[in-house]
Amino acid sequence: MSALFDLTGRTALVTGSSRGIGNALARALADAGATVVLNGITPDRLKAAEDAMAADYPEGRIRSCAFDVTSDTAAEDGIAWIEANVGPLDILVNNAGIQHRMPMLELDLADWERVISTDLTSAFLVGREAARRMIPRGRGKIINICSVQTDLARPTIAPYIAAKGGLRNLTRAMTAEWAGSGLQINGIAPGYIHTEMTQNLVDDEEFNAWILGRTPAHRWGTVQDLAGPAVWLASSGSDFVNGQTIFIDGGMTVVV
Repeated sequence: MSALFDLTGRTALVTGSSRGIGNALARALADAGATVVLNGITPDRLKAAEDAMAADYPEGRIRSCAFDVTSDTAAEDGIAWIEANVGPLDILVNNAGIQHRMPMLELDLADWERVISTDLTSAFLVGREAARRMIPRGRGKIINICSVQTDLARPTIAPYIAAKGGLRNLTRAMTAEWAGSGLQINGIAPGYIHTEMTQNLVDDEEFNAWILGRTPAHRWGTVQDLAGPAVWLASSGSDFVNGQTIFIDGGMTVVV
């Protein structure tokens, strides 16, 4: 049974993985045996993340490639570099994302477009470049990181909600076009996860109480809660799972 989830010999790229959820997902894939390529747009931060992870794994298992996932040419060059210098890409995790909080009536178009480009268009661009290599090989795993905002809405985060809702349907569109070529494309939709980037929300007594009351599990999620589902969707154990978005939210999206 363990062989179903063994990623030894496979190459994975995780976008937006210099910290936070992306870094935790990269570690989960590396723990399962994959060679992992970290990605970010800030070279110094990315190199620090690579060095920190590389100390925990055999030499050559952790690499990095800095490129802008919102640029079609940068995505093309980045995937080409990985294929030439690390190995054939077997797994792509589209994790890069940003947030911008502002009521819609006050939201600048540039901020709307920046969130949509980073959270949605990047998955199309990097996913397309990965699929161009995966399809001729007849295999590949693409995991798009969605959110509970794929299904739910809150005030002041309209671009994020629109992007994550679109990402769910992009996952379905990729499946419709690429599943017949041996690819599996699925989404993971985390609930509210306790990370360094959400610490201020955890520390907000009113918001924290709302999360605990709104979530049937009565707790915040952790990055480790995402590790198992990510490894499963990246592994042979999910070879007939396609076009699905798996909510990892402690039950938040199933209650009113």
